Amino acid sequence: MMEEIIDVNAITKELSKISIGSLALDKLISGVLALAVCLVCILLLTKLTDKALANSKRLDGALRGFIRSVVKAAMWIITGIIVADSLGIPTTSLIALVSVAGLALSLSIQNIMSNLFSGITLLMAKPFVAGDFVDIGGKSGTIKTIGMFYTVMDTVDNTVISIPNGDVTSASVINYSKEPVRRVDMRFEASYDAPTADVKAAIMDAIRADERIHTDPAPFIAISEYKSSSIEYLVRIWCKNSDYWDVHFGMNERVRECFAAHGVEMSYEHMNVHILDTVSYTHLTLPTIA
Repeated sequence: MMEEIIDVNAITKELSKISIGSLALDKLISGVLALAVCLVCILLLTKLTDKALANSKRLDGALRGFIRSVVKAAMWIITGIIVADSLGIPTTSLIALVSVAGLALSLSIQNIMSNLFSGITLLMAKPFVAGDFVDIGGKSGTIKTIGMFYTVMDTVDNTVISIPNGDVTSASVINYSKEPVRRVDMRFEASYDAPTADVKAAIMDAIRADERIHTDPAPFIAISEYKSSSIEYLVRIWCKNSDYWDVHFGMNERVRECFAAHGVEMSYEHMNVHILDTVSYTHLTLPTIA
């Protein structure tokens, strides 16, 4: 019995000639192996990314989700290029095509991309967070949510405003909640007839009546302007940020009562009119000169 010697190299050479469509079998096998390796890498990198994002306390939840999506999209694009190269497909033309398509897409959605990158900036820089009372370009309210494209604000009159993030980053932002203590600036007017000492004493009584007003820094009271019908007094007091409006409106009510208790007249715009007595004049008739 003769033993037949199987030539493995010959068999492999013959198999490599087998093609599926335009793809040779060896190219197809290389592509499948490359895809399998890339899938394993995607799985490992996804776990590493999730772990790194979970340990980062600085990043907002929305920003974490965005970074996770970008990383996954980038890994899938790289996987596609690697598999295409393994299958013998020219990747240079593919990369150029993807680049041109990306450029055209970015130009067509320029405003959307501007809001997106502005949202990333807001989430990383954190000029404010949800719950802060802010003023953005003249619009005041409490921040409800900070999204990737829009910042949502609840105004004091219970109106919800959605501001594009591009407008937020280009506007002046005042965050009233950044510090735990806030200064309350108020102005009161009193008559010129009221002694300055009496006016200051009345305002101090109104300040001492509210325990929410801090004694350090000490309250400040001074004449700020001499108006046509009154003297204006500037008052600066400090309180907790959460007590700001209650202290503000409470002072308005108490100052009126304390002025009345100290006999200080709260002045208002008025005009003094003086009526002069009518003077009779005797008209003299001069003689006519001939």
